[in-house]
Amino acid sequence: MSDDGIPSLYAWAGGQPALERLTEIFYQRVPDDPLLAPLFAHMDARHPHFVALFLAEVFGGPADYSQQRGGHQAMLAKHVGRHLNEAQRARWMALLLECADVAGLPDDPEFRSAFVGYVEWGTRLAVLNSQLEQLPGEQAPMPAWGWGETGGPYRG
Repeated sequence: MSDDGIPSLYAWAGGQPALERLTEIFYQRVPDDPLLAPLFAHMDARHPHFVALFLAEVFGGPADYSQQRGGHQAMLAKHVGRHLNEAQRARWMALLLECADVAGLPDDPEFRSAFVGYVEWGTRLAVLNSQLEQLPGEQAPMPAWGWGETGGPYRG
């Protein structure tokens, strides 16, 4: 809960259990998807958990991803050289939104608008970074997504 009594997106979503449920459902469906299956053919069994940790931190939860996995720069590095395309990005996003319904994430317009806003931004950033052969030297700060406040997605 923020100082003004407004819950974070993380809290509103249902915390870590809800995000773990979302990523488990999502990555259970990926092997059957012709566009996404090749991208995750050699996925670490813990990948759904790591993605849930990342989403939790972005949405105002604990900084476990940064502490355990290296933060946003580490996430960006996972996409470098993968050469993702728009069709893969759009399918990833569509499947994640389908799974958000199945996982029981809140469906109120305010939450879903913030959720979709981050997923749209994040997937487009992943495609851009996937075209690079190495990341620029400066550290990318962890995005901090909220209820539509302006000023950009980064903490600071």
